[in-house]
Amino acid sequence: MTTVLMVLALIIVAGAVLYNRLVAGRNQVRTAWSDIDVQLQRRHDLIPRLVTAVDQYAKYERATLESITELRREAIRTADVEARGAVEEKLSEGLDRLIALAESYPDLKANENFLSLQGELVETENFLQFARRYYNGSVRDYNTMAETVPSNLIAGLFKFSPKPFFQKSSDEAANVPLVNLGKLE
Repeated sequence: MTTVLMVLALIIVAGAVLYNRLVAGRNQVRTAWSDIDVQLQRRHDLIPRLVTAVDQYAKYERATLESITELRREAIRTADVEARGAVEEKLSEGLDRLIALAESYPDLKANENFLSLQGELVETENFLQFARRYYNGSVRDYNTMAETVPSNLIAGLFKFSPKPFFQKSSDEAANVPLVNLGKLE
């Protein structure tokens, strides 16, 4: 009888430990997503300022500026991680076009306000890349724990569901900086 009670106690303790590790992993994923969300919001806050700076010089590029503004609105409204990743990738491409557009306007390239905004964007993109890597690592660890034996039994019992990754469409694209890190000349 004592042996049965000890085995039962051991199973309960092991279940509690696995449950607590799953909760900790889920919370780490939530915290990591919060870090990404902060950087995305920072980028979203920069976009109107960049659009305004470019707009003063590039009156003929209205379609590019309107596209970026609309993508920003869509990104802010999108809550689903996977859908938001797709919208944010399109927004990144639009920002790349916006920065490339500046190459056509020498006065804009020399504008201190634009250069400052471009520097802030580069910094934000770097922070976003680090936050994305941390988030995806947290998701990988959490999903692995939720899918492997014996913790998958606890995960299934308490409905710990897998979390989606937040990444670019290809590994190659994820390793390329979104904007030129060099100074505009």
